[in-house]
Amino acid sequence: VSRRKTTASTHLPITRTPSESTMMKSGWEEERYTDGSKWRFLEHKGPVFAPPYEPLPGNVKFYYDGKPMKLSALAEEVATFFAKMLDHEYTTKDIFRKNFFKDWRKEMTSEEKSKITDLNKCNFSEMNEYFKAQSEARKQMSKEEKQKIKEENERLLQEYGFCIMDNHKERIGNFRIEPPGLFRGRGDHPKMGMLKRRIRPEDIIINCSKDSKHPKPPPGTKWKEVRHDNKVTWLASWTENIQGSIKYIMLNPSSRIKGEKDWQKYETARRLKKCVDRIRNQYRDDWKSKEMRIRQRAVALYFIDKLALRAGNEKEEGETADTVGCCSLRVEHIKLYPKMDDQEYVVEFDFLGKDSIRYYNKIPVEKRVFKNLQLFLENKQPEDDLFDRLNTSILNKHLQELMDGLTAKVFRTYNASITLQQQLKELTCPDDSIPAKILSYNRANRAVAILCNHQRAPPKTFEKSMQNLQTKIDEKQNQLSAARKQLKAAKADHKASHDEKSKKAVEVKRKAVQRIEEQLMKLQVQATDREENKQIALGTSKLNYLDPRISVAWCKKYGIPIEKIYNKTQREKFAWAIDMAEKDYEF
Repeated sequence: VSRRKTTASTHLPITRTPSESTMMKSGWEEERYTDGSKWRFLEHKGPVFAPPYEPLPGNVKFYYDGKPMKLSALAEEVATFFAKMLDHEYTTKDIFRKNFFKDWRKEMTSEEKSKITDLNKCNFSEMNEYFKAQSEARKQMSKEEKQKIKEENERLLQEYGFCIMDNHKERIGNFRIEPPGLFRGRGDHPKMGMLKRRIRPEDIIINCSKDSKHPKPPPGTKWKEVRHDNKVTWLASWTENIQGSIKYIMLNPSSRIKGEKDWQKYETARRLKKCVDRIRNQYRDDWKSKEMRIRQRAVALYFIDKLALRAGNEKEEGETADTVGCCSLRVEHIKLYPKMDDQEYVVEFDFLGKDSIRYYNKIPVEKRVFKNLQLFLENKQPEDDLFDRLNTSILNKHLQELMDGLTAKVFRTYNASITLQQQLKELTCPDDSIPAKILSYNRANRAVAILCNHQRAPPKTFEKSMQNLQTKIDEKQNQLSAARKQLKAAKADHKASHDEKSKKAVEVKRKAVQRIEEQLMKLQVQATDREENKQIALGTSKLNYLDPRISVAWCKKYGIPIEKIYNKTQREKFAWAIDMAEKDYEF
């Protein structure tokens, strides 16, 4: 933490850059947290663990090979995870079923293992119906019951949902430990269906001040470790069993530290904007280098810049998913076409990226890039590395030399934000209605999501929700038709009588038609938006790659309520941007 002297009247730093000054005007404290900084005091209550498993009622049976079978508590709990997902397409996938069955058998008794040998003979339908009924019962709860649950959640929030960091009360983001369940993953993840084990106190590392009141573990248990590391901002951590990654309990996105880091991230991307032309000119010159390693580095950097590809970090030990990034592309992941669909020098990419999401793209490239790729492919087998003289470490070192703090992710942030800003300028019509402007915003956001390859599977309720929306549209069109007939009749009546009463009736009918027309247009825009969003995940780019000041400035410029773009949680996360951004903000 660095402290700055403040004036008595404004509480603003005396020495500051223009951007720092703007941050301070937004209500930021004089205590500034930056990367590598330290806190002095941290106290919290630790996490809230998932509730223990409640066995199924005696009348809810599991059947194997057509016969009811009583399961042990551990085996039954894991079976319920599968039963709850019975209507989901995951449970129809071979890899999901195979992984689930393998992990389920590990939780069975020896007797259960000897009997249950084929998942296809297992019948979870009664369990599934029971959980559906439970879900329906929760929806039908009385106001008093809902209020009781709300009060209990509020009690837990007040006790566990806040910490004290350097004399400030800060909201904690995820103080509840995720309950056990089955791993889903994204795309065709090879580990889908595996058992996410229950996290216990013995798995948790607690981080707090030496001089704080340390969190107490549940009775009869103990923490894995109590640590006092003031160079990190996590409060608790543990290692999950599926991919061996470390999970953290962190501060809420609306906290001072999180907001500061967010601001720094986008300021770094804005610094790239000032030197990106120089960097692009340099990597273009490097395409002609006499050294193969420099040519490969330059072509990879071109792809990271132009296509927003991830650099591609080396996999952790035990990682089985065949996922790659730019630096780890293999020969089999690209195809070259001197001419395709009236375009020259086309490169076809087809590989699994982060979270096993398929990246498929056909893109025309500059001639010298194409010629270099032909050179890189010479005398190589499909499984050979495309960039055999490049890795992530080499690329990152080079990026740091080009600009302090530059990484492949900064390119993604820069290109995502600049794309949003350009698209908003092109798509927004000042005379459009608010729903039409929001559609333009979502289309601009969609362009970024496509650039960053943020995909999703269509929601399983998509077709039904679209049918319901179409029904509303049809009903509204019928209302509009009836309203127009009534307006026509009112006009005819007024033409015949010319009295004040009939004149007022015409005006009332005209306003009714206008109101229904607006409602119809809103529904039609919603249908278009939903259809276009079917397989695109807008949230990832909106929350992680788009400078929020662009969106806030757009809202202010065109009179769009900020809640139409950001929900309550997102508004808390981007409070600094909402305070800072003026309507003429430029990324």
